[in-house]
Amino acid sequence: MRQAMSKSILFVMTSNDMLGDTGEKTGMWLEEFAAPFYVFTDAGIDIELASAKGGEVPIDPESLEDDYQTDATRRYLADDDSQARMKSTVPIEAVDASRYDAVYYPGGHGPLWDLVESARSRDLIEAFASTDKPLGIVCHAPAVLKNVRGTEGQPYVEGRSLTGFTNSEERAMGLEDAVPFLLEDMLKERGARFEKAPDFEANVVADGKLVTGQNPASSKGAAREMLNMLH
Repeated sequence: MRQAMSKSILFVMTSNDMLGDTGEKTGMWLEEFAAPFYVFTDAGIDIELASAKGGEVPIDPESLEDDYQTDATRRYLADDDSQARMKSTVPIEAVDASRYDAVYYPGGHGPLWDLVESARSRDLIEAFASTDKPLGIVCHAPAVLKNVRGTEGQPYVEGRSLTGFTNSEERAMGLEDAVPFLLEDMLKERGARFEKAPDFEANVVADGKLVTGQNPASSKGAAREMLNMLH
């Protein structure tokens, strides 16, 4: 199985650990990394870990609390090798999109402040999209599509069906005033067909090779959808 697949996926993660000017810590939401990481790893797919600045990826401390642990997060927290890899990611400036068969962006609030405005992240996504390679993005990470353009110069999300962390989920977390923008509103403003399930329920939307997940509960399903595209 491992030899037959010989596929590789690039994970692109935040380097930002502060929740705007609130003084609170944030980062990447662990479940959104761990569940897809093991879906792909167990299928024999090679994974390269990259982040906005390289080095250690900050993990949202709230995602480490007992209430948010899953089989995948517990597996990660007992996996010394994967934890070591998370501390030594490559900077996205050094990444060559042509080397990978797909790209995956885990969420958490962190990306709203660094990856969203990253020209390198934008260029990477446009490179994957132009070659019709699977692009998986969950929870807050669809924010990275904000400045991405399609082949005709239009917003990449225009006319596409997708999902992401909803306005009502942000309000339920009490963070609607902390974030630089509401993800659902931003995507709709750019012409996306935003599809949502009830708060915090799993919801995966595939539109061509674009796979989006609404929240942490959607990350495993999004990874499985991408895996099907890689076979």
